[in-house]
Amino acid sequence: MRKVKRVTAVAMTMALGASLFGCSGSSSSTTGGTTAADGDEDALTYASITLGEDYTDLSTTIKFIHHKTDREEDGTMANLIAAFNEVYPNIKVETEGITDYAEDSLLRLSTKDWGDVMFIPAVDKADLSEYFIPYGTVEEMSEYINFADQWANDGQCYGIGYMANAQGVLYNKQVFADAGITELPKTPDEFIDALKAIKDNTDAIPLYTNYAAGWTMGAWDAYLGSITLGDNTWINQKFVHTAEPFKDNGDGTGAYALYKILYDAVAEGLTEDDYTTTDWEGCKAMINNGEIGCMVLGSWAVVQMKAAGENADDIAYMPFPITVDGVQYATAGADYNYAISATTSEDNQKAAMVFVKWMVEESGWCELEGGYPVSKTAETSFDFSDATILSDAPALEGEEDLLNQMNATSELSFNAGGDSKIQEIVEAAANGSKTFDQIMEEWTEKWNDAQEELGVEVNQ
Repeated sequence: MRKVKRVTAVAMTMALGASLFGCSGSSSSTTGGTTAADGDEDALTYASITLGEDYTDLSTTIKFIHHKTDREEDGTMANLIAAFNEVYPNIKVETEGITDYAEDSLLRLSTKDWGDVMFIPAVDKADLSEYFIPYGTVEEMSEYINFADQWANDGQCYGIGYMANAQGVLYNKQVFADAGITELPKTPDEFIDALKAIKDNTDAIPLYTNYAAGWTMGAWDAYLGSITLGDNTWINQKFVHTAEPFKDNGDGTGAYALYKILYDAVAEGLTEDDYTTTDWEGCKAMINNGEIGCMVLGSWAVVQMKAAGENADDIAYMPFPITVDGVQYATAGADYNYAISATTSEDNQKAAMVFVKWMVEESGWCELEGGYPVSKTAETSFDFSDATILSDAPALEGEEDLLNQMNATSELSFNAGGDSKIQEIVEAAANGSKTFDQIMEEWTEKWNDAQEELGVEVNQ
């Protein structure tokens, strides 16, 4: 059963309960106009809009919900909207930052009364057209943006990233220099040696796990496939069909090598003294001040660490320390994606399309966040030239939801909030309750059981 469908059932129950008590929210009964999916040459599309010329006299109010509560609090969002209104003064934009966005947005989405623009939560791609309008075909949108196929279905693009992330390792250059590290590590063994050098020669914590935050542990999943194997088809196409995805390849590549880095670092005392006391907000100043050597996080974190103290120039980003046939790889992909409601009014869909295009091409928000570029026309200062950049290929036709089903059935949740399984690696390494191989065997058993239950064809 699909996740959104489950949430929809909950939301319908909530709505029924509200009606029994005489409470009801307003809902839009007006559906939108012609969109790209309708095949009309005059359809509303991203490409059909010329910013500053089209819809300048359109007058309406739209609502944008998102997860960037920090940008609501520091005034960034208000400043972006003010700049937008210099070009489109009659399109009013109400914004709401939601703390528990992943769950709250799904509940709101199921009511179809959430607003006009949102960041796409964890919905099934097969359901995209039920909730959102397309921006145009994937082929057409690929002329304007990177990652046009990330939220695509039936050849249509339904999502555009507000920024993108590359996957590597955040580190403090001064700490590495003080430790005597003259070349960045390119393999798991070299990385562990670098952590040992930091421990022996500095007062810094070599690798900060950020265990207590939980969600930060899930960042390790993002390195599967392209980075660990140099294969951009692995994570979305081959993983679900692989009999032993967690086996030791014997050459420092693959999922085994990825997660063993974390296990070994903890087991050898190369992380914080007490993993339960890590502090997400506090670690930003700590790495800026040279109290932490490195952290495994997406490139989105760079700007936050730079802003956390007076040593912004010490904060840097390097490729993940796995090398495949002499090459280091990095993945880049869009973060949360803008999407436009399929159930709002035609005027609001036009206004929303204008707003999204302006945010992507003119606002500079991606650059402000230090993001890998989404727009192919906006200026960027992002540089990650030390690695070969790959973008994960989408799932095979007819298998768009199979990884989601495997994640749910196995309860391993790769790239889907599987924080607890990574936390368990830290716990086992710290207290010696399980060897790393035992953990990998348990994961394999759960994966194989899920394949059998779902009737997945397995390639040996």
